[in-house]
Parts: sequence; C-alpha cells; structure tokens
Amino acid sequence: MAKDLYEILGVPKDASQDDIKKAFRKLAHQYHPDKPNGDEQKFKEVNAAYQVLSDSEKRRQYDQFGPAAFSGGAGSGFAGAQGGFTGFGGFDFGDVDLGDILGDMFGFGGGRGRARVHRGSDIQMELQIEFEEAVFGTDRDIRLYKTHRCDRCAGQGNEPGTGLKTCGACNGSGVVTRAQRTILGVMQSRTTCDVCRGSGQVPEKSCSTCGGSGLTKGEKTMAVHIPAGVDDGVMIRVRGEGEAAEHNGQSGDLFLRVHVRPSVTFRREGSTIRTTVDIGFTQAALGTEVDVMTVDGKDVSLKIPAGTQAGTEFRLRGKGVPSGSGRGDHLVEVNVVTPKKLSRKQKQLLEELNLGRD
Repeated sequence: MAKDLYEILGVPKDASQDDIKKAFRKLAHQYHPDKPNGDEQKFKEVNAAYQVLSDSEKRRQYDQFGPAAFSGGAGSGFAGAQGGFTGFGGFDFGDVDLGDILGDMFGFGGGRGRARVHRGSDIQMELQIEFEEAVFGTDRDIRLYKTHRCDRCAGQGNEPGTGLKTCGACNGSGVVTRAQRTILGVMQSRTTCDVCRGSGQVPEKSCSTCGGSGLTKGEKTMAVHIPAGVDDGVMIRVRGEGEAAEHNGQSGDLFLRVHVRPSVTFRREGSTIRTTVDIGFTQAALGTEVDVMTVDGKDVSLKIPAGTQAGTEFRLRGKGVPSGSGRGDHLVEVNVVTPKKLSRKQKQLLEELNLGRD
C-alpha cells in the first residue's frame, strides 16, 4: 500500500505551499545520501512526495483520487518513484532553489542571487606595555605592513579622471550563474562575480598604481588606545584596521594581544594592587608610620598601630586599578623583619621582656 504523501512530508492535508516547501527543505537535509546519517530510500520518498504536493494541479488530483491518479506512469511519475526509482536526474523541484538548500553539501554557492560582500583578512599582533600603562591606559603608535586602499584611486581601482563601467561578466548584477552536475542532475548555482567581486562595476581604465584592484601593500602607522585596567593576555579588537578588501569591500579587523610587563614593586589581582612593607619587630610592637609607594607614583603615609602582627594587611581605598565601577584598592601587607644578629646586651634585654610569651 502506497504511503500517504502528507505523512511522508509530515504536514497536514491543509498545509500551505510554504509549509510544504519548508518540510521538504528540512527532510532533504536530513535524509540526503551524502550525509553521514542519510537515508537514500527516504530521500527518494521525500522528493517524490514533493513533486506532487508542490504542484497545485497534481496535488488536486492526488487529493481527489489518491495514488491511483498517478498509477501506470501517468502524471509526474510518482508510482515509479515509490517503487522502481532509478535516478535523481528526472526530478522537478519546482521553485525551490537547491543551491540554497544543498549548497553546503556540494560546495557551490547558495542564496538567491545576492552578491556576497567581500571582506579582508583579520590581522593579529602582539603588543607589550608597562605595568603602569595597563593600569591607567595609554595611547600607542604601532606600525604594521598590510594591504590598504590605494591612495591614488581611493580604492575604486580606476585611473583618476576615468570612471567605472558595468561588469561584463555579470552584467552589473554582482553575481554569476553556473551550471554544475551533481547526483541530483544539472544544478544552477549563483556565486559572487570574481571579476568585480560583487560590486557590479569595473574600471574603464585601471589605476596605474594598483592595477585596478584598488589595493596596495605598505607600512602603516596608526594610533591605538589601550584602555585603563587592561589585563595581561587580553585581546583588543580594532575594527576595520585589518587587511583591506578589493573594490572597497569591508576591511578586516586588527586584534592586539596585550602583554603586560611585570612590576618589581606592585602585584595585581583584578582591580586590586598589592605591595609589601618591611618593619622591625620593635616598630611592630610599639607602632609606627611608614611611607608606601602607590601605583600613582606618590607616597602615602600609612599608620601601623602597636601590636601589629606579621602578615597583617592594611587597605588604601581607591588606590588600585580603575574599573567600570571606579578604582580598586591597594592592599599593603606588613612583613615583620627579625634581626639576624643581636649583641649580648640586646639578647639579654629581649629575654627580660619575654615578648614571645605574652
């Protein structure tokens, strides 16, 4: 008994043509024999069902008479497709653009005649900055050798004083149609014109500097802003500063990988700055004041109370790394230095005080 065509496509009997087309597109992708989990027999059934249901007259006959309407080789040949199908070449896919549906399977261009915007390549480079530059941000001039738009023709490709004309390869559409033989028969695909790169126009006379490409290679110097608070290893994206594209296409982007040179004085944890200050054990016991160098380059007086233990941390608020919510803090860790050599009198005094047992 022949399968119901609506069931094969998974649509109700009152489905619109758009719903039938969408169902066919989905199942054609799913069951295509070239896919790892494809199913050739189901692919044949889906194609055969679509031949009938996508045609309003054939669909009317099928709804009225069922599969008998196409028995004996009549109509679209549905009976043969159900049972003795021998090839793909005879299928009629109606107005479905198989370049759009199956282009990714065979590698030919898809879409419905839209010219693809040509884009230049991205560039990545390394940039090393100082610790303080990472904290407060900086502006750097960098030099790189890359493709950029020709200055003589402003990227148009035509000699100054001459104009542009319609591309003869695509007749100004920016796309070309090519026929390609696949297992589904001869297919037509639309791809971006490789003569005009999708612009639809070519120079009347090519630029003498760039030869009509609109591009030249050379060294370029540009100013790059490094934002405050950038951390080591961060990638900064500079849009439009990569390789230029032909015919004023979209330029690629420049990606800067930032490397921060470590500081001898400061350590960083996110937006927090850390340093260590050394004091004697007498200062720790009696209390003292010390000058602490901050990342701003200025000393701040820090009061250390009597009885401070080694490892105690003091917070200098707002002296850390700038962030979206303000500045972080600066944490100062106290390191109590024990003298390595003591005189006999010093030892005697310490023994009398017996400070370690209180």
